[in-house]
Formats: sequence, C-alpha cells, structure tokens
Amino acid sequence: MSLKEILYKVGIEAVHGSTEISIEKMEFDSRKITANDVFIAIRGSVSNGHEFIEKAINLGATAVVCDTFPEKMIDGITYVQVKDTNKAMAFMAANYFGNPSQNLKLVGITGTNGKTTIASLLYQLFKKAGFKVGLLSTVKILVDDTEYPATHTTPDSITINHFLREMNEVGVEYCFMEVSSHGIHQKRTEALHFAGGVFTNLSHDHLDYHPTFAEYRDVKKSFFDNLPKSAFALVNVDDKNGSVMVQNSSARKLTYALKTYADYKAQILENQLSGLLLKINDNEVWVRLIGTFNAYNLLAIYGTAVELGLDHFEVLRLLSELESVSGRFQFIISDNQITAIVDYAHTPDALDNVLKTINDIRTKNEQLITVVGCGGDRDTTKRPIMAHIATTLSDKVILTSDNPRSEDPNDIIAEMEKGVEPQNYKKTISIVDRKQAIKTACQLANQNDIILIAGKGHETYQEIKGIRQHFDDMETVTQLLKELNK
Repeated sequence: MSLKEILYKVGIEAVHGSTEISIEKMEFDSRKITANDVFIAIRGSVSNGHEFIEKAINLGATAVVCDTFPEKMIDGITYVQVKDTNKAMAFMAANYFGNPSQNLKLVGITGTNGKTTIASLLYQLFKKAGFKVGLLSTVKILVDDTEYPATHTTPDSITINHFLREMNEVGVEYCFMEVSSHGIHQKRTEALHFAGGVFTNLSHDHLDYHPTFAEYRDVKKSFFDNLPKSAFALVNVDDKNGSVMVQNSSARKLTYALKTYADYKAQILENQLSGLLLKINDNEVWVRLIGTFNAYNLLAIYGTAVELGLDHFEVLRLLSELESVSGRFQFIISDNQITAIVDYAHTPDALDNVLKTINDIRTKNEQLITVVGCGGDRDTTKRPIMAHIATTLSDKVILTSDNPRSEDPNDIIAEMEKGVEPQNYKKTISIVDRKQAIKTACQLANQNDIILIAGKGHETYQEIKGIRQHFDDMETVTQLLKELNK
C-alpha cells in the first residue's frame, strides 16, 4: 500500500519527500521497525518517539510521521508532519487495514465500573444467539472463538484495527469493546465506526492520569460527542453524569435506570447469593448474577441487544443463561461453608458496591472479612478512601499489597491506614504479603462467614519492582480453604 493511501483523512501540516512510496507496515515502537516501514513518533508518558526517529531509519524505515520535523532530515526518507501523531496513527491504522470497523457492528462501553462485565456478557449473549462475535476487553481479546491475551483495556489503534480486520475475515457480525478514558484521550478509538456507545457510571478513578475529575468526565463525554447519527447512545441516568455524556451527541439518545424513569427500566424483586429476580420493562427474569451493580449491567446489556435488533423476549431468555465474568463477584463455598468472593473492585465506588451487595444478602449472623490493597504508581488519593469504605462496611479488614509496581508496599498500606477511623482500628490489620493476608482471612473465618478479596479479580499475576510473578486470588483462596479444612 502506498503512503499516500495510508494517510487518507490525516490532517497533514507539511511533507518533506514523496508520499507515493510503497509501505510494508506501520509501527510506533522503533524496535519493531523493518525494511520499508513507516515509523510514527508518539509522545508517551514514559518515552518520546521523536527521540527514536534516527534509530527507526537505521532499522529500515522509509517514512516518518511526527509532530515536529527533526533538525537533520535524511535524503530519500519521507517526513510527514501532523498536529497529533496519536490521531494520525488512528486514521492510518484504519486505512491500512481497510477500515474494518465499517464491516461489523461495533459497540463501545465506557464508564468507571462495569465495562468488562457488560462487554464480556454481550459477547456471551450474542454467541448464544448464534452470531459470530468479537470482544476487545481488559481480560482478553476474542475473534469469535479464538482467544488472544489483552495488555490494555483499550489497545493501541494498530492493534484494534488488526483484530477488527481478523474479525472481518472470519465473518464476525458484532464486536463489543471496552473504551477507557486513556484510550479516548490518546485517540485510540478515533477513525473507528461505532454502531453504539454505552455509558455505565462515573466515579473516582484514574486521577493519576487525569489532573481533575472534570477532565476525566469530559474525556469520557468526547467519546459520545464523536458518535455518528446512525449510532445509539445508551446512558445510565441514575448517574448524574449520564445526561452530561450525551449533551452534544448527534447519536440516538436512550436511557436506562433502576431509580428514575428511563427507556429501559428495571426493578430488583429478589437479591440472593444464587442470583437476582429482575423486572425489566414489565417482564420478570431470573439471572445468575448478583447485586444492584449487576442489575445495572444486565439492563445495559438488555438495552444494547434490543437496540441492535434482537427480540426483547429472546434477550430476556438469554439473560437468564449468562454466567458471571472471571474475577467479577466470582465466589466459591468451601466444605465448611465459608464463602470466598473474588472481585476486581479497585475503585472506591466499586468496593462500596460490592460490600453493600454482600451486606444486603447476608443475615448479619456471620462475619464479613475483607482483604484489600491499592496498586502502586497509580492514583494515590483513593487509598485512604478505599480503606475507609472497607473498614466501615466489614467486620474485619486486612490491608495488603495489590500490584505495588515500583512503590514500596509498606508506603501504600500506610497511606490506606490514614482512612481508618479510630473506632475501626481494632478490626483492622496490615499484612504486606498478599498470600499471607488471604491465609489470615481464611484462619479468622468460621462456618458461614464471608471473605471478600478485592482489587485484582481476574489478574493472574502480582507486579512487584517491575517483575510480574504468578498470583491468582481465586486459586490461592481455594487452595488455602482446602488445606485449612483438612
């Protein structure tokens, strides 16, 4: 493909050299460059691609896309100056792979909590309905039945278009995609054609990346601002930010809610550990998922499926067959009747939701023991809040490590401890080693008690000092409960 074709719709400021040259592939990682590639210089939070232009050329790049021309330009190399290299890469990737998002119905799900559950269960529902389906999520990427590991909530635009092209090749009709604030801000979803967008909720998260909550909200909103007229925008109006999301959207606006009037309305009739009895738009359905937060998720799934053309009675039937997503309120009951719940809750709002759900279901004759930590190199302001919520809503709390990354886990736990109020000191202990923390929770638990292990959910690793080592919360607690029950 020629560079000129790849640059279609890219806002070009200046060109040095010819765009009629043939391009093999595009890369933004200079280490992956081979002969006749185009190198896109991205300004990232860790490194600046403009510093690696010379290296990319030495490895065989024949074209460079940048926001500032280098001082020294080499003859025979084409340099293209653009205002925003992230946005340019999104359009270039779409062009290179043949604009694959136009050949299927792509739905983006954004919000603080619920993205993974909604995207994954929509994939599950549409598969059960007999369609070929794609999934781009935090947990994994699925091209119909073929699974690939996920590295980011929203992959880079080259990866997105690569997998969408693969979906085209195997006849995928629908694709459900988690859309993170990072992904929107870094223009990874630009140049994609969406059939619909879903907004779940907005609460405290990613304030390590976004300087203010207002910017975090506005970045999410920009996703809906850019939806085409042909798309639908389905928003949770029980969240005060729901109506804000669609203020400037030209998409067809639809709402869902449990507490207020909406196009898609649900009422919780029963809430048990075995599932929920819901009334959705005047029809009752029993589902295997648990808690108010899942009632919202299921309502978003119902609305999305109906908007995509499925019969509403068929959707209700399929909702009753859905199974929970890995690491999202995933639970086991041991031989001596201790319930252990593993959940990805890593934001104050998510932790509050999960703990309130457990408290709504339990009889109060048992202990609720919570094991929770906070990630390193991330939003530090939520640490005391998370500990405050855990210690307020639990009978016992063990503060521990999550993924400390480059930080000292003792420092993270010390920041969490600041949120523990004096009346809750006695029921709170700190254990740095996560396995030991989970073991202690199991030792403290008696028959019928409930253990919540929050923060890591589906993750099968723990990142300490830049090294990832195997660690699976569900695997660990299952094994420990078996050993203690012998």
